[in-house]
Amino acid sequence: MSKIIELNKLIEFYKNAYFPMADSKYSEDIKFYKPKLRFIIPILNFHYPKKLFNDFKKTKYIFKVDHNFPKVIELCKEIKRKEKDTWINNTILDTFIELHKRGITHSVECYEDEKLIGGLYGLHLGSCFFGESMFSLKTNTSKFCLLYLLAILKKFDFSILDSQFFNPHLLQFGAYEIDNVLYEKKLRESLVKRSIFQNIESFQEVLSLIQSTNQRS
Repeated sequence: MSKIIELNKLIEFYKNAYFPMADSKYSEDIKFYKPKLRFIIPILNFHYPKKLFNDFKKTKYIFKVDHNFPKVIELCKEIKRKEKDTWINNTILDTFIELHKRGITHSVECYEDEKLIGGLYGLHLGSCFFGESMFSLKTNTSKFCLLYLLAILKKFDFSILDSQFFNPHLLQFGAYEIDNVLYEKKLRESLVKRSIFQNIESFQEVLSLIQSTNQRS
């Protein structure tokens, strides 16, 4: 039988600025972290490389939301990464799949001929989206999913896209660190506000939402 973190307890941890990680996918232990600096991607004035947006605009890939959440988190867990082993163990995988059944976690997925080639997932509370992990099986497909996610968060008036720890790959999207005291204040305010997480049916609307952002690199 699958071992999971008690769901209500886990949600309370997120509401108090903690998030879970395992030391590796083989570890059975879960630790909860609250870093002194939090890494945030701005929703209303994010950046993006022009070439990335042009490639996204021309892509023939298909994007879906919550079509195959278990496969997304499984690939995030199993994909080989240059920098280090993944922090997603079986307990985290099973817990987030259970949260998905309750509509609390979501995935954005990129497909080529029905094959899943990129994706990301995260947890949604109030008007906060806590980005957990992403993967690419083809160049830039996880970044394409992030652009798609930003369009959703922008359309439905989310307040926070939390990326947890510093990640140099996300600087190109305007991500920045804030002190945890400021983060917790913003978190409390953002948990009170309710935003829906929903797919955007028109890809042209996705492009329009991304393109209308004020800053581009």
